[in-house]
Parts: sequence; structure tokens; C-alpha cells
Amino acid sequence: MSDIARRFPENPLLMPKDLLPSSPELKIISLLNPGVFVFEGKTWLLVRVAESITQKEGVIFFPIINSLGKVEIIEIPLNDPDLVATDARIVQYKGLDYLTTLSHLRILCSENGIDFYTPKNIYPIMASGILEQFGIEDARVSYIENTYYITYTAVSSSGVGVGLRTTKDWKTFEKKGMIFPPHNKDCALFEEKINGKFYALHRPSSPQIGGNFIWLAESPDGIHWGNHKFLLGTRKGLWDSARVGAGASPIKTDKGWLEIYHGANAEHQYCLGAFLMDLEDPSIVIARTLEPIMMPRENYELSGFFGYVIFTNGHVVEGDKLTIYYGAADEFVCGAYFSIAEILSALAYSY
Repeated sequence: MSDIARRFPENPLLMPKDLLPSSPELKIISLLNPGVFVFEGKTWLLVRVAESITQKEGVIFFPIINSLGKVEIIEIPLNDPDLVATDARIVQYKGLDYLTTLSHLRILCSENGIDFYTPKNIYPIMASGILEQFGIEDARVSYIENTYYITYTAVSSSGVGVGLRTTKDWKTFEKKGMIFPPHNKDCALFEEKINGKFYALHRPSSPQIGGNFIWLAESPDGIHWGNHKFLLGTRKGLWDSARVGAGASPIKTDKGWLEIYHGANAEHQYCLGAFLMDLEDPSIVIARTLEPIMMPRENYELSGFFGYVIFTNGHVVEGDKLTIYYGAADEFVCGAYFSIAEILSALAYSY
């Protein structure tokens, strides 16, 4: 397999110990793939912070947000016959699924793109409402016509869908609700309208017929979406055989819309690849990488809360230089540089 990423020598850029938990009773378990944007001349990260409570022997605890909007701790004995706790990320109790952590989005900034800190008078984005009962995750930020669009995964006992909030100043936000209902995630908006319409990549999931594939949708206003089209599927026997999902907003090039995406195999090993869409009609996929452009190989990518994972949903474009910020092993935030021209040259036009 190929790997054309030039990782930051400073990696990991952020670890759980670098941030304070949102409340005294919680502790930060992991930092995950951030949304990325440029604002006031700085690079900003919208980091997913996953928190839980210190576990005790013989009991499992996990937090949720109750109907009053407060964090509530659920406690279940490990020997309870109705408990299935074989996955570090999800437990099942009495037939219902719960996350082992509760996530929110932390806003950090940096002058040099490497050293990140929490600025004054900027506050975390927290889950709110019954459809975000189990937290909000994996934000992607798109800048469209002087407005920042934040798409994120909203998780609750009702399912997993895509929420949307907008802002112009990162201090006040408008909550637009759930724009793609369950089961859906990995939503990335194009940062430019095409023929007067908003476009988005998203990933509905089908456990029986179909699979975890990337789809395309269009909208007149960025809120109401339709004309959904299948775009990109998994490939049997390859590194992206089990699931695929969009990364950040597609990058406009003279060759087409370039999208960095994640793919995983049956062993839940996540890598990054790329595909190219037609500039005028993004429902047409022109080319795709056969091999990953980045795969887990460093210790901080191989070992963590959930190892063998590289997952991105945020980047900064500066000419040919593409700076990708990514989650490593579901625990650390890292960075890597790419050449857009090099990625384009790695595409196969008859994949």
C-alpha cells in the first residue's frame, strides 16, 4: 500500500491530558477527528471531545443527557445478563444501544497550525435536545457565502442523524435541527453552489441491502435536501471493503471536485483515499485511488482507544498544499501535509 502523507513531526498535536473535562464528575477519554476552518487569520479546530466517568470494578458507567438537558450517569453491573459490553465504543442493554462516552465539540485555535489553545470568550458546542441525548460528534465546517455551516453527527436513542448549526462569529449559533434523519452521518457540504444549488455528501446506512456508501444530495437553501443519488460504494477485497464516508468539504481543482474520504475493511482498520467528481455535475465520479493515500503506521495511529484508525473531516487548502488534521486511534489529534497535485496523480480513471 502507498502512503504519501507527510506527518507533522510534532504529532500528536493534542492528547486527552491536554484539555480539561467539561465538568468535575467527567474525565476525557479521547479526542477525535476535528472539523477545521480559518477565521481571523488563524487555524481553528472543532475537536470532538469524548468523556465518561471513572469506571469501577464490577460496574459499567456511561453518561447521557437527560430530558432536562443535564448529564446523567447510568450504572449497570457487569454481570447483568441484559448487558452486552464487548465493544469499547458501544454497549447494549436490554436490547438498546448506548455509547460508552458522551461527546461535545471543543473550539481551539492556533497561529501556526501546530500549537492549539482555547481562546478567551469562545465556548464549547454542547449537545442539546432529545435528538442529541447521547452527544454530538465528528463536525465538519464549510464556509459558504459569509456563513460557517457546521454539520455533525447527532446521536440519541432514536438513532444517528446529521445536525446543522450555523454561525458568522463563532460566538452565536443558529440551530437548524436534523437535516438528514437516521441512519446517516459523514455529511460534508460543498463550499460553493453549483448551478445555484447547495450540494452535500452524506452517508445513509443499510445493514441488509446496500451498505455504508457515500451519497450526494442537493438543496435550495442548505437545510431541505433532496434528489439523493448514490455516489461511491465499497470495494470487495480492498482496503475500503466494509464502509466508506466523506471527509471534509470537496476541494475545487481544475480537474474536478477532489474529495478525501475514509474507508475501512472488515477488521475496522481505517485509511484515507481520494476520488474526483465532475465540476458541473458532481454526481459523476471521474476517478478514484486504488490504494490509500494514508494508512495507519505510526504508534499513535496503531494504538489508542480504538487502534488502526486514521479519520479526517477537516483540512486547510493553501495552493497546492493540503493540510489535513485527523483523528488517530480514536484518541489523538494529529496533522499531515499533502500535495494536491500528487493526490491527483494517484487517481485511477478506470478504477
